[in-house]
Amino acid sequence: MLARQAEMTVAGLQAFVAWLETRQPSDAGELERIETEVDRMRHDMEEKLIQSFSTPFDRQDIYSISRQMDYILNFSNETAKEMTAFRVEPDQPILDMAKYVLSGTQCISRGIGNITSDKGAVEYEIRHARDACHRLEAVYIAGMTELLKTDDAMEALRKREIYHRLRMQDGR
Repeated sequence: MLARQAEMTVAGLQAFVAWLETRQPSDAGELERIETEVDRMRHDMEEKLIQSFSTPFDRQDIYSISRQMDYILNFSNETAKEMTAFRVEPDQPILDMAKYVLSGTQCISRGIGNITSDKGAVEYEIRHARDACHRLEAVYIAGMTELLKTDDAMEALRKREIYHRLRMQDGR
């Protein structure tokens, strides 16, 4: 169930990146549909964990991983809504940060897929997820540096909200 949630979280991030690239309402609708489905999956897993007498992993650890993946997708969906409401067009830092969130999420998904069979693969994915996190942070800082040079304070304020939300997706 956790592996399926991870796969669906990746699909949601892919829909988010597609929406940023195309701004097609259907892509935003797909993101919202996936986010709703993943919420249902997470609640189903929580019910099964409660009913289960034993699991190969600590229930709290499974719940924590599940909840963090849920946050990633929720933040993506909320970011898309805010961008529409604030009339923010994606710029390169926004697109780059979203792609690093996607990359890190893909690492999580692959790691979870190997969690019972290949410890080395899991450790490899953890390192690459951290790399994506560090790269996202570098894009955030560079983007904010440029953004704060603008004379349009309202545009800078709107984009700063989006930059910050994307930054928060990496677990900060």
